[in-house]
Amino acid sequence: MTDPFADVVALLQPSLPFSKMASGSGPWRVDAPATARPLFCVLLEGAARLSAPGEEPMELQAGDFILIPAACDFTMSSIEPVDPKNAAHFVVTKRDEETRHGDPDGPANMRMLVGGLAFGSPDASLLVSLLPRLVHVRGERQFATIVQLIRNEAKEEKPARDMVLTRLLEVLLIEALRSASGGSASPGLLRGLSDERLAAALRKIHADPKHDWTVEKLAGEAALSRSVFFERFRKAMGVAPIEYLLSWRMAIAKKLLRCGDEGIKEIADRVGYGSASAFSIAFTRFVGMPPTHYARAQKDGHLLES
Repeated sequence: MTDPFADVVALLQPSLPFSKMASGSGPWRVDAPATARPLFCVLLEGAARLSAPGEEPMELQAGDFILIPAACDFTMSSIEPVDPKNAAHFVVTKRDEETRHGDPDGPANMRMLVGGLAFGSPDASLLVSLLPRLVHVRGERQFATIVQLIRNEAKEEKPARDMVLTRLLEVLLIEALRSASGGSASPGLLRGLSDERLAAALRKIHADPKHDWTVEKLAGEAALSRSVFFERFRKAMGVAPIEYLLSWRMAIAKKLLRCGDEGIKEIADRVGYGSASAFSIAFTRFVGMPPTHYARAQKDGHLLES
């Protein structure tokens, strides 16, 4: 069976630029500004409080996993109240084995593994927009195990290291996302797939993107009326059905153009266009340049994606 989530994660091309251990002692707080790099953390010991825009503040417990796919500001702090006027609560001490927040000499009340993810796909912003803003998983011990495997592999210079890291990161992302599925998830692919009716339509899109899909046909696959399907899809996914179909077709087309193994006519057929000219017009409108220019720029290595 076609797995849309696995499709998206595979196209993201995740890698691990860095990971580190962090601990806290006494009252402590970290105000993390938004960066271009998605972040994850696994709370290994103790507890902490997390606040992020658009989310209710949450208390994290040992074993909790947090994934923030898109850039956003967030605050991590001790459960013990923090005095914003007390500079000691914001002290950061760099150690060989970890970064300490708060009291540099006191006993730790929190210890976590923090990592940064990088997505190699030029379509990362499009694909990340299909994921929830924040993923919180509790009670899944395998996350700490997977992350520790990633950390160990990152520190070693073993054969096929990059390949192993890529596979582990894909497993981590898929496990995190499917563990956090449900109607309470943020609009995006995760929430859409948690709806049995919408999931049927999404799997059809991913299984056969070249098909001449219309809202009526997709609504039929979901066993819903056209109007109900359209509103349900838009509310769950954050985009209209045909907008999602077009975005997915263009993500596939970009990947094929980057590989350079097929011609424009073959790629046009793969993504549902009857001719190379029709595909070129649609691609140019969506991307901002003709597919031949995009492929050449990718080959030359100087294309800057917005």
